[in-house]
Amino acid sequence: MPASNDLCDKTGPPGTIYNRVVVSHLRLVSPPAPRLNADDACLDAFQKELDYVYRTLRRLGTAPSEVDDLAQEVFLALRRCWADYDSSRPLRPFLFGISFRIASAYERKRRREVAFGVVEVGDAGPGPDDALQSKQARALVLAALDRIPLPRRAVLVMHDIDDVPVSEVASILDIPLFTVYSRLRKARRELESAIRRFLKEADSR
Repeated sequence: MPASNDLCDKTGPPGTIYNRVVVSHLRLVSPPAPRLNADDACLDAFQKELDYVYRTLRRLGTAPSEVDDLAQEVFLALRRCWADYDSSRPLRPFLFGISFRIASAYERKRRREVAFGVVEVGDAGPGPDDALQSKQARALVLAALDRIPLPRRAVLVMHDIDDVPVSEVASILDIPLFTVYSRLRKARRELESAIRRFLKEADSR
């Protein structure tokens, strides 16, 4: 004996219980989120890591007055090679490699334009009386990093500050693993020496 209210009866006329259930179900299904095109995906990823790009450029010796312009160059370079980026891997090491190349070109240009190059450190000097200690420490590290040649500085920043594995540093910078270890050891000594020198100068004031 067939049930008079069979919800599985697909032959019922419009307005039957079956059709009302199906329509109600369809209303509950959210449409799939639109997929970002390459330009939007690249811009979205870059904006999420903009603070990291700024920090990286400063650590690589970019003058504060030039960071905005170089960050824009990093974005343009990222967009050009976005198709090469493997989205299953972290973006930061990929961004570091681009930032390193941009910063290297910037430093070469600066050396050509300035006969007696003076590295702009910004907050390297003593801060105001109400400055936070962390800001002074950060300024000290930036000033010390500026005294390390860029190839060694890049390895130090990637591994010791950004925690990128040594093997990945070698891959991103396209240098042998032995060279990474060699540069890292020397850069650590140079950083320690520079910090000691800055602290000694500050104590003598």
